[in-house]
Parts: sequence; C-alpha cells; structure tokens
Amino acid sequence: MSEQNKSGRIRATGRRRKPAARGRRAATVAAWGAAALVLVGGSGLGYVYVKLNGNLQGVDINGQLGKDRPENVDNGSMDILVLGSDSRSGANGAYGRDEGAARSDTAMVVHVYEGHKKASVVSVPRDTLIDRPACTDGKGGTVAAEHRAMFNTAYEVGGPACAVKTVEAMSGIRMDHYIEVDFTGFTKLIDRLGGVEITTTRPIKDSKSHLDLEPGTHTLDGEQSLGLVRTRKSVGDGSDLGRIQLQQAFMKAFIEQVKSVGVLSSPKKLLDLADTATKAITPDSELDSVNELMGFAKGLSGIGAKDVHMVTLPVEYDPRDPNRVVPLEAQARQVWAALKADRAIPAAATRNAATGQAQGLVK
Repeated sequence: MSEQNKSGRIRATGRRRKPAARGRRAATVAAWGAAALVLVGGSGLGYVYVKLNGNLQGVDINGQLGKDRPENVDNGSMDILVLGSDSRSGANGAYGRDEGAARSDTAMVVHVYEGHKKASVVSVPRDTLIDRPACTDGKGGTVAAEHRAMFNTAYEVGGPACAVKTVEAMSGIRMDHYIEVDFTGFTKLIDRLGGVEITTTRPIKDSKSHLDLEPGTHTLDGEQSLGLVRTRKSVGDGSDLGRIQLQQAFMKAFIEQVKSVGVLSSPKKLLDLADTATKAITPDSELDSVNELMGFAKGLSGIGAKDVHMVTLPVEYDPRDPNRVVPLEAQARQVWAALKADRAIPAAATRNAATGQAQGLVK
C-alpha cells in the first residue's frame, strides 16, 4: 500500500515466472488494529500513557521531505501510506534470511473521506515499474532518480520518506500520515485478538507459507494469518496481484474482528492489545504519541468493513518482462484524481486491469 488493452499493449495472461522471495511480509493490515486499539488511553491511567508512549518510535517524514510536496488540501479527508517491509532483522529473522536491506513488500494508500465514515484503499503492487524520484535517504544523503524502478526499491534505497515521496509523485496526493508494521507484531496482535475468522471458498494449500485450509470457515491464529497474507503461488494466477486480493479480503475480516471484540469489558485485555499494537507499528512523527494516535484512532472508529472500498492500482503485466507490472496510466490517473477530489473511485478505473484471479477465494 501499489492492471487493458485499449492502449495497444500486450497483456500477459499466464503465471508470473519469478519465484517468490522467502518469507515476504504482508502484514500491513495490523495498522488498522493499532489505530483502533490505542483507545486504551481513555482509561486515564498515567502509567498506561508512559508504557505505550515508550513503544512508539516515529519517523519525521515532514522534516525529511521539506516543501517539495503536493499541496496540503484541507477538505476534511485524510490520506495515509501504510507500508509493510520485508526486513529480516531481529525477531523477524524467523521468516527468512536477513540480507541487510528492506523493501516495501506491501503498500496501501488509505483515503479516509470527509466525515470519516468511509474509506478507499488502493494497493500498490510491490513490483510495479515506476519513475522513482530523487529523494533523501534519511541520513542526509541523496538517492538519484531512476526510470523503470520497482516500486518497492524506494523504501530500500531511501527508507520511509523516499517511499512517501514516490507515492506522492505517482499520485499527486500529499500523504497526511505514514504507518509501517512488522512481522512479529502482526502475529502477536492477531493472537491477542483471539484470531480472525475467515471463510474460504476453495482449498488453499501453500508449502511456502505453510498454509493448508479446506473450504469453510476458519479462525486463523497469528501464524496462520501471516501465512494467508503471504500466500501467492497456490492462488489465482500465482502472482502478487492474487496475493493482494487475499490481503484485501483478510483486511476486511480483521477490521470486523477489531470492532466486534469485547475489549472494553476487560481492561487487561485492552491494555495487552494496545501494548502489542503500539509495538507493531512505526508511525510518522505526528502519530508517535498516545494522544496523537488516539486522535487518529477516533477518526477511523466509525469505519467498518462494509464502509471500505478496496482496489488495486490498475496495472498490466509488463510486455518487456512478465515478472513485472506497469500502471495503466489513464486508469491510474482516474483513481488518483478521484481520491484527490474526495470522490469514490469509478468502476471504469479498474476495468480490464490485471487482477491476479483470486477474487472471492476468501470472504
């Protein structure tokens, strides 16, 4: 959180050939839980604020990007870049070898409409080829611009600020906030919630993500949930686009679980959930305190799964390399223009785009 043939481009229809990277992370959905669960601050216990504030380490996106950004439109809406990286450092090493650099394996632009009663989510495929702008790497250095760079390299070469600048260059929309989530925090948060209930319409058996689900209703624990949002080869056309469809379906189930769990009746459970959630995320510096995150949470509290419209950035498989995708420019402009104007994304914007063919597999 990055798919038509009228342009004359050749659209690939087969499976993508590139092997899946080990342990790719797609845990971005935990950010919604982090926002909702931090309402523990309402308990008024001083030590709670100290404990949770100590968990939050922010990134100064505004300071790093300066003034070279899209206009900050104050129309009551809000745009958030939610990222998951594929870092294997620390406890995340259990999910693969640490190669010394992280990429944004999952990216979602969350647009909360004026009134904060509904939202649209645009998933950006990690291997979308884009023109990456020059940016600062967070240490004062400059990263050169690059033509036909994979979208997820922005985070790799320049960190969160470069990822934000890349999304802003693609969309023309200023990101109000940034939230990043990690592997271990994701699995622990799901376990704290008591699992997430999903329904599969067909079997899902994936040796790489260690997932084996028969058709039917399942309550997934943290590891199973992580397995589901990492599953790729065994669903749809085997591409990342199919995996994004699984992630979007799981995200809706997760939102419903967060809203339905009876945490208010148990202060201890509420504190445990908030503690886990605030450890799971790295927000921008405007959300790195309990009070700031509480305000953000309240802005999302009226949004349920039925109020969230999810799409994937309109792309097609790259005619020069079927292991990559490229934006369908006219349709992508429709998506971004709708969000910039605080309007619903038109159905025509995603028509005939590559999909991954995993729609409806998880409900």
